[in-house]
Amino acid sequence: MSENDKEQLPEDGYERELTTDLDDDTPDKPKGMPLHTKIIIGLLTGIFAGLAVNWTMGGKDPWVVWVVENFTRPIGQLFLNLLLMIVVPLVFSSLVVGVAGIGDIRKLGRIGFKSFAYTLVISGISVVIGLGLANWIEPGKRISESTAAELKAEFSSQGTAATEAQQKAAETAKADTALMQAVKTIVPSNVFNSISAASPNMLHIMFFALIIGVAITLLPAQVSEPFVNVMDSLFAITAKIIDIVMKFAPYAVACLLFNNIAQFGLELLYSLGWFVVTVLLGLSLHFFGVYSLSIYFLSKLNPLDFFKRVQTVILTAFSTSSSNATLPTALRVSHENLGVPKEINSFVLTVGATANQNGTALYEGVTVLFLAQLAGVDLTIGLQLMVVYLAILGGIGTAGVPSGSIPFIIGILFMIGIDPALIAIILGVDRILDMCRTTLNVVGDITAATFVARSEGYELLQVKEDVGIG
Repeated sequence: MSENDKEQLPEDGYERELTTDLDDDTPDKPKGMPLHTKIIIGLLTGIFAGLAVNWTMGGKDPWVVWVVENFTRPIGQLFLNLLLMIVVPLVFSSLVVGVAGIGDIRKLGRIGFKSFAYTLVISGISVVIGLGLANWIEPGKRISESTAAELKAEFSSQGTAATEAQQKAAETAKADTALMQAVKTIVPSNVFNSISAASPNMLHIMFFALIIGVAITLLPAQVSEPFVNVMDSLFAITAKIIDIVMKFAPYAVACLLFNNIAQFGLELLYSLGWFVVTVLLGLSLHFFGVYSLSIYFLSKLNPLDFFKRVQTVILTAFSTSSSNATLPTALRVSHENLGVPKEINSFVLTVGATANQNGTALYEGVTVLFLAQLAGVDLTIGLQLMVVYLAILGGIGTAGVPSGSIPFIIGILFMIGIDPALIAIILGVDRILDMCRTTLNVVGDITAATFVARSEGYELLQVKEDVGIG
């Protein structure tokens, strides 16, 4: 490690460990076990301990109930509350910053418009694929009715208020026309009421953030820059809070999985396995299907050659689970190996690290539908279309860091009246799925860059024959 690298490292030991452990992009790797390994150990510990208790004592044993209620459940709930605590500021600040970044459309003209249009279309396709598979496979329904009923009762306590509020809203909406219902559902009359409610209305908050972001792009830089800087700082602060909270994740994951497995045994693991299969199938279809078609027809490239040339980016994204950490590698590879001009790279890939997250959008759609099925909540076509809209927005605003999509999923669950505590069920497998969807996100950014470059008349692949970067 060079002297300059040493000088840039945080002096505080804990801060240094936190930064290097979660960013995975540092000249000074932390000593000891990496965080994702700890989470996997926590996952296995919770599963095996829960199975052992379930098989030997049963989920209804008084000692098991006492341990769950007085020890493991409070620890798991603390972790969930810490995530819930930052949902509103994270969603608002990230969307404002993301849209403000896309607002460079005024400066880049056609490049900005094409990037934004490509992002919306491809993200929409990814969510539709995810919801289609979730409706077809129905991973949340591959469990007995009795166990599903117990799960619904187990997680219904905190969601009661949200469900009752939505029922009242539905009754009120019956007298409104469809257009009026859409207006009231999407546009807040008082955004502060939407924020301060027991169950924050995430759709209202997202719409307000989008309007703020659009307004920023129409103002002179000297007027909007101070506010954007504040939002950027708020986004960085909330992202850092996620980093801190995730240090606690291995222990919380062990407790949360112990709670569920000890009470519900192998049936829950069986359903969770179908969830993983559904997500991976959706990601694979989008990666090898949609991206290949886009590369062939829009970028006019050979898909096999494309994937070969970006293999370093794929490996980096998979290992770090971070779009932000992979950005330097993506910038270099897309320019040197694919011939994308630097001026297009700097806009499309930088904005794409936050705004073009197809894998995250797909994952959020599948997860929400899976948890709804598990809780016994049937989502109408209208609600599923709302999930599509929210997932696309979530893909635009999600932080490009490990587990950055979890707060958005919690927000969507709030919005459709499902107890956000259900998120605990999928946290144990989130890391491996995070690695896969991050790979999809980053490769999607590069496909967008090649499409924009080709549409602007640039010749791609005018590079050296060696397709490696090192």
